[in-house]
Amino acid sequence: MKNFKRLGIAVAGVLLQMALGAVYAWSVFRIPLAKQFHWSISQVTLTFTIAIMALGFASFFGGLWLKRVGPRVVAMTGGALYGAGVFLSSFSYHGLWWLYLTYGVIGGIGLGFSYIVPISVLVKWFPDRRGLMTGIAVGGFGAGALITAPIATRLIQSVGVLHTFAYLGIAYLIISVASAYFLQNPPEGWTPDGWKPGKKQSAQKSTNDFTLGEAVRTWQFWALWLLLFLNTSAGISIISQEAPMFQEFAKITAIVAASMVGIVSIGNALGRVFWAWISDLVGRKATFAVMFIVQLVLFWLLPGFHSVTSVTVLAFFILMCYGGGFGTMPAFAADYFGPGNVGSIYGLILTAWGFASAFGPLLIAHLRQTSGAYTSGLHIIAIVMAVSVILPLLVKPPARLKS
Repeated sequence: MKNFKRLGIAVAGVLLQMALGAVYAWSVFRIPLAKQFHWSISQVTLTFTIAIMALGFASFFGGLWLKRVGPRVVAMTGGALYGAGVFLSSFSYHGLWWLYLTYGVIGGIGLGFSYIVPISVLVKWFPDRRGLMTGIAVGGFGAGALITAPIATRLIQSVGVLHTFAYLGIAYLIISVASAYFLQNPPEGWTPDGWKPGKKQSAQKSTNDFTLGEAVRTWQFWALWLLLFLNTSAGISIISQEAPMFQEFAKITAIVAASMVGIVSIGNALGRVFWAWISDLVGRKATFAVMFIVQLVLFWLLPGFHSVTSVTVLAFFILMCYGGGFGTMPAFAADYFGPGNVGSIYGLILTAWGFASAFGPLLIAHLRQTSGAYTSGLHIIAIVMAVSVILPLLVKPPARLKS
């Protein structure tokens, strides 16, 4: 009965993450908003950056609140704020500041509160497949844009961009709050019937549940933070520049580039599940090391390819590694610091996402502007990935700190 229940909770978690992941479809709103209100593309794009930064920091506070009131309250509150933020952005005729406040800040805070909950819950329900299940959950986040983007595009064409925000906001609110209602923790000390961790699993895990205060006093916590920051900075630099980068390398039209963006975004979702599954087999350390090596090669080679197929394939695998960081890190944190307080601990690690969402796009844009091409920027990121390989090889489970 408990096994059936945890599968139902996993489904609810994936549905919630898919509703939240619709934020990745922001690019479909950029041109319609810019044309209607005469804002620049960079001004409109800043809305997405604000939302992701708010998500990163709200995840931390959501994780702290989660420990006090439980997963259902935090996830439902987050879903309500997210839906309300998107709905209220339909009144953005008040000005750009209103869009930043509603979609960016209110919606972003809601995203952060809800995002951390399925991760925290599923690492407790699935100690036997911790990486795979958290990967599937955040894979839902990566897949959200695949469903939302075509729906939003049709709505914009038929009812306009502001009315689209209203309709989507109501839909997000209903789906996310309804899904969040089913999220709950297992009984204290629960494990699947007949399951015992293997020797390899035990060797890569801490034997204690760390509190947040204890975790941040270990160097391993900051090593995991840096791992996520480095991996996210690399991938999000591509995400922020996909369409113009594809046009530069493959000499294609904006319409073809947009189709390529849709294809490579599948890699973001697929990578969250694939690399999380791999991490259950070979370990989290080896998985991050391999992802960095793969990105080292792909970032270095990408500027040398100029066909639509080759550029799409390379970018697809880069986005798989980007998604893989989010799929693998929740289980990594739970392995090292225990599942008991993973909501607050991983929530704080997720602030790396917020910083990377600013650093990566700014870095690639600056290097593109100064050099006149994307080649030098991609090669610099490749070098960073080469150095980054050392970090996952050094980390090991922390010992309990003495009080």
